[in-house]
Amino acid sequence: MIMVLVVALVGAAAVYKWQEAQTPPQQYREVRVERGDISFTILSTGTVGPERQLDIKAPIAGRAEEILAEEGQSVKKGDLLAWVSSSERAALLDAAQAKGAAERNKWKEFYRPTPVMAPVSGTIIQRNVETGQTFTTADAIFVLSDRLVVKAQVDEVDIAHVKLGQRARITLDAYGDQPFDGKVSKVAFDAALVNNVTTYIVEVLPDKVPPFMRSGMTANVRFTILEKKDVLLVSSDAISYSGETRSVLLKPARPEAKPEQQVVELGISDGKQTEVLSGLRGGELLLIPDVDFSKSGAAGGSPFAPSRRR
Repeated sequence: MIMVLVVALVGAAAVYKWQEAQTPPQQYREVRVERGDISFTILSTGTVGPERQLDIKAPIAGRAEEILAEEGQSVKKGDLLAWVSSSERAALLDAAQAKGAAERNKWKEFYRPTPVMAPVSGTIIQRNVETGQTFTTADAIFVLSDRLVVKAQVDEVDIAHVKLGQRARITLDAYGDQPFDGKVSKVAFDAALVNNVTTYIVEVLPDKVPPFMRSGMTANVRFTILEKKDVLLVSSDAISYSGETRSVLLKPARPEAKPEQQVVELGISDGKQTEVLSGLRGGELLLIPDVDFSKSGAAGGSPFAPSRRR
């Protein structure tokens, strides 16, 4: 019985030693603790649209004699946009035309057309009537936008971080390589339910509206909540979490020594890097364990297992 137990113990020890020999040493990649700048941001999506939109209608029903403004054109308050005729003037001119050009010109001088002027400065985003078309007083001849903004949908869990005047970076889906900056001009008080998520509309006014920006475009807006400069930063991959404790693995000064866990206090993070408030001085080398999932279940069994036929 004792002999059997001894043999079993020796066999177990041999298996353990073999498995230990088969296990490759842990590989690490090194990152250095450095000083740098970091910011905490919130990313939201939205669409481009006019801050205020105005329908420009003629004071009379009738016919458009001459349309002078084009879509996309910037106009100032008081600019002439179109000449229109009332239904009565249009009928008179048509009747005079039947009597000859001289008769028509006489009535044109006697019965002048009505001008349509820009009530405010802005950009023509729609032209709904062409020369010769008829319209009523309910029809908008033009639609005028004073300025374009991005209307971003911000989740209710993030809305407390967004303030008037806050800086933001705007990236249009159609022009992803040409981001531009802006600031928060309006934060809605009334919530909207989007895909069962409570959101608030935040309007972001570009510092300078790029020429390629169009109403209806999809945009991504990154709000800068907090910025810190010249602080200690570590790779977020180097941080270990155990309950409330946060730590990093320090590379030992001597090759034969073992790495040591160092408890740290953390600040803000941008996902890739994290601020270190205490526990490190800067310049230290940290170790990040490499995980090679391709070696899981590797070939090579126990030397005591029976061989398999191929």
